[in-house]
Amino acid sequence: MAKKPLRIMETVLRDGHQSLAATRMRITDMLPQLEILDNVGYWALEAWGGATFDTCLRFLNEDPWERLKTLRKHITKTPISMLLRGQNILGYNHYADDVVEAFVAKMVEHGIGVIRIFDALNDIRNLETGIRAGKKAGAHVQGVCVYTISPYHTTESYLELARSLVERGVDSICIKDMAGLIAPYEAYKLVKAMKEDPKIGVPIHLHCHYTSGMASMAYLKAAEAGVDIVDCALSPFAMGTSQPCTESLIATFEGHERDTGLKKEDLYPVADYFSGVKKSLSNDFKLNTAFDVSTKVLTFQVPGGMLSNLRNQLKEQGMEDKYDELLEEMPRVRADLGYPPLVTPTSQIVGSMATFNVMMQSFGQERYSQVPREVKDLARGKYGKTIRPVNPEVAEKIIGGEEIITCRPADQIPPQMDELKAKLQELGYANPPIEDVLSYAVFPEVAVNFFKANGRM
Repeated sequence: MAKKPLRIMETVLRDGHQSLAATRMRITDMLPQLEILDNVGYWALEAWGGATFDTCLRFLNEDPWERLKTLRKHITKTPISMLLRGQNILGYNHYADDVVEAFVAKMVEHGIGVIRIFDALNDIRNLETGIRAGKKAGAHVQGVCVYTISPYHTTESYLELARSLVERGVDSICIKDMAGLIAPYEAYKLVKAMKEDPKIGVPIHLHCHYTSGMASMAYLKAAEAGVDIVDCALSPFAMGTSQPCTESLIATFEGHERDTGLKKEDLYPVADYFSGVKKSLSNDFKLNTAFDVSTKVLTFQVPGGMLSNLRNQLKEQGMEDKYDELLEEMPRVRADLGYPPLVTPTSQIVGSMATFNVMMQSFGQERYSQVPREVKDLARGKYGKTIRPVNPEVAEKIIGGEEIITCRPADQIPPQMDELKAKLQELGYANPPIEDVLSYAVFPEVAVNFFKANGRM
């Protein structure tokens, strides 16, 4: 066994199929392999959070809380990891602290062992409640540095964020490269700086998407710099806009200092099984599960899953020929709005604004002549603080004299749990359990439809 094995978090049960199969993998697709995956020796199995909660309710007629209980029943040795959007929980808006606290307590009670908490703007204020709640519940809390590239996102800015996260009690730090932007030597530089910083001193975890084609090289250099854990997906759900391949990474380090200690041969039959799952998802949901590497992401920074959505938006408006203009508009809008990293929900906000600008210009109107409410909210500080102020000329155009939020955004939200339960009862759900109140909190209309379809109200 290597002296310092590189640990792996397996993402086939969450980010792998979220990236390549629109999050459509069902619990019945997972069940036959759960015990086998549990015995592989992974650091953790990522299996919940992200878009899975919404998709369970909206498309799969599954209760996400029941899915979690089922996962925990079959995965008893390996921690189950989930992705939490900070004060947004799993939705797209900020929620009151009491909702965040109740949500975190319940998911840990039902089996979550690792909570990866990120904020789209890297605003530490939006992470504090989730960190406290996760620590109180007894989970391993992983604080996230959302990785992006701009003139203002530097090694020192990430170190400063990591130190702030450690000060608040996180157990590890994740560098989250959701768009596949981190270059191999930059990965080495950033990981080495974090490992050598005496104020950090916790395990460093690197999460990359393969979108630009650099992620495997980034993992190799990060391993040389001392990274502790990386995210990989089994081969059928790897590469493209997903993570590097688990089996390939295991083979890369066999017999070397960072040997993972895992046996790739044990995973071949599991990969064969998930190949079949991928085909069935493609057929059942009419999905395109083949995504090519796109080096354009290095310039436009659009996460892979968004590229097709943006193209579809233009197609619906009969403007598919404007796609290249849209890609060029994205970085301009991002700069105007203070260089937010492009991850949920900021990727959708910047993408929609860029789409509006391209469409309005084609009609002879100025940029920002029509502005979605979410863009105004971002400019006002409702989502938190961007690394740079919004371009003053753009701010004047889109928010004028509207109030700027300078406090922690959630400080403006009064407790919500009692009100949410009362609303659900008014709608005809006599005695909802707290799990259903939380589902309703995050996705109200979708949850109500699910409850009605399943005879709960």
